[in-house]
Amino acid sequence: MKVWMVAVLSILLAACGAKSHYTVTSPDGDLTLTLTQASDGSALYEVAQHGQPVLTPSPLGLTLSSGDFTRELTVEAAGEPTLVKEHYTMVQGKQQDINYLAREQRFTVSNADGQVLQVVFRVSDDGVALQYRIANPSDQAISVTDELTGFALPKATKAWLQPVALAQTGYKKTNPSYEEHYQMGIDAGTASPTEAGWVFPALFKTPGAWVLITEAGMDGDFHASRLQQHSDNGVYRIGQPMQPEVTAGGARMANARGDFHSPWRIITLGDLATVTQSTLGTDLADPAVDDMAWVKPGVASWSWALLKDDSVNFDTTKDFIDYAADMGWQYTLIDADWDKKIGWDKLATLVDYAAKKDVGILVWYNSSGAWNETVYSPKSALLSAADREREFSRLEKIGVKGVKIDFFPGDGQSVMAYYNDLVRDAAKHHLLLNYHGSSLPRGLHRTYPNLMTMEAVHGFEMITFMQNSADLAPSHMAMLPYTRNVFDPMDFTPTTFGEIPNIERRTTNGFELALPVLFTSGIQHIAETPDNMATVPAYVKGFMRGLPVLWDESRFVMGFPGQSAVFARRKGSTWYVAGINGDDRAKNMTLNLDFIAGKTGVLITDGKTPRSFSRFSITASNELELPVKAHGGFVMTFNTGQ
Repeated sequence: MKVWMVAVLSILLAACGAKSHYTVTSPDGDLTLTLTQASDGSALYEVAQHGQPVLTPSPLGLTLSSGDFTRELTVEAAGEPTLVKEHYTMVQGKQQDINYLAREQRFTVSNADGQVLQVVFRVSDDGVALQYRIANPSDQAISVTDELTGFALPKATKAWLQPVALAQTGYKKTNPSYEEHYQMGIDAGTASPTEAGWVFPALFKTPGAWVLITEAGMDGDFHASRLQQHSDNGVYRIGQPMQPEVTAGGARMANARGDFHSPWRIITLGDLATVTQSTLGTDLADPAVDDMAWVKPGVASWSWALLKDDSVNFDTTKDFIDYAADMGWQYTLIDADWDKKIGWDKLATLVDYAAKKDVGILVWYNSSGAWNETVYSPKSALLSAADREREFSRLEKIGVKGVKIDFFPGDGQSVMAYYNDLVRDAAKHHLLLNYHGSSLPRGLHRTYPNLMTMEAVHGFEMITFMQNSADLAPSHMAMLPYTRNVFDPMDFTPTTFGEIPNIERRTTNGFELALPVLFTSGIQHIAETPDNMATVPAYVKGFMRGLPVLWDESRFVMGFPGQSAVFARRKGSTWYVAGINGDDRAKNMTLNLDFIAGKTGVLITDGKTPRSFSRFSITASNELELPVKAHGGFVMTFNTGQ
């Protein structure tokens, strides 16, 4: 089998007399993507905003098996730019109704054998996306062996990046699971501490704009990507999964019979408000396969977060169902080993008990086959279509509402296909899904609305395990609204007001109260126990009872990655404004709330001690001064009456 290289500009410009460059602009005219050919015939693209470079000339290209796209190429068509307009709705996240507008241009080329490739670019007002589309009319097996796509950052760029953990390391060989801490404000071009590279989304501050790079549109044929370990001269290139990042006997790299395409590679850019309010991560995902009107987002009680393995039993679960019912929450999660410690018969009893209290039950499964050494069960029960039909139909029959599936092996193509298979088969049985020990959603929650959330974060459970994680928690959590949680739901499992066994908690109660508003997740699993919730003031408990998880609108108010984050989110006529201070010193925050200026609301923030609260009446303005304690936080609510 021959190896063939798609080097985009040599493709686009190899034909005699072809144009030397192409330009695509955003609908508002502020962003420009320029495609050019280097003297060596390689493909380069660059991006500018208001004429100022944001990405300098950056490489493009794809290496596939079977065929030859490196010579004797013909530009069959450089399509006219067209406007892409789309309206869609989400059942979870920072914005329910979304309008997407972009200018698209497609380039079609053929080789001497008549094989055809398309390279597609889209430019919207908030960023740029690109995708490779591979035509395969002979229906032969085609695989991807390498990719040249890169992102060249200008000099003086800073980066906020999370390393990828080496495959088959960590607890029971469960890495990578996107659960490392970010390196913040490092020089662009700094090598990753691991050969596995850097995860998406990757955040950069260029002299002209903030840039957030990620991908979306995973249909199961392509592997998931990251950025390579080395980025000489600030040129970050697409990286591949490591060899072990596959299901048992599964493929690592993209492959298909028939036509297929890469994910959209997304470059969101602008100021922090533009980047964090962008919806490109779902705009460029595949549309929903069905409206799934039965999908209900919500809040869940969860015993394991603080009480760990011993809490997975009938009596404790019943207590947490009562807790959820008292709080008006929609779900209770039963974690690992429920099949051994509770069993199917008593599970059915708990489901019936919960249903009478309008609480739905979620249960845990271990995704893994032979790819790690975990022993928690049910294990290896979902590997085949027949396995899934057996388990999911049984769960549906007794009334279980959803499944948390843990311990995935990484980013290989076979794992991406597994994610798609699981959520597709779960939908047939009206089951919600939550992936843990996992990769990023990459917009999959738009395609399958029953995918409620994914972990892919150094979350609360890590704080309960390691003091170092607790020490870094304030700045780490002040990082997440700018990266991991911008586009995709994140099951961080936030909020505790009491003490953590054997750990010194570094965050105040005001900080913890802000988290379930700052962090978005289709199901928000609250870590706090019923005993500790009973000790907080009634107004705090009332706030926690009314938590939305689907927002109509979200706005960035102020902050800086890793230091602070303040966001406003609207549900109906009520605005929630939540903020955290990730620094170890108190600060005065100046909030511009001009969109609700003059409205009077309620502020809940820290009291005199880190474990206490205070409440005040407050009036919104365009220069609202608010003192926030070190590692502290707040929430405000304003009813606009609209």
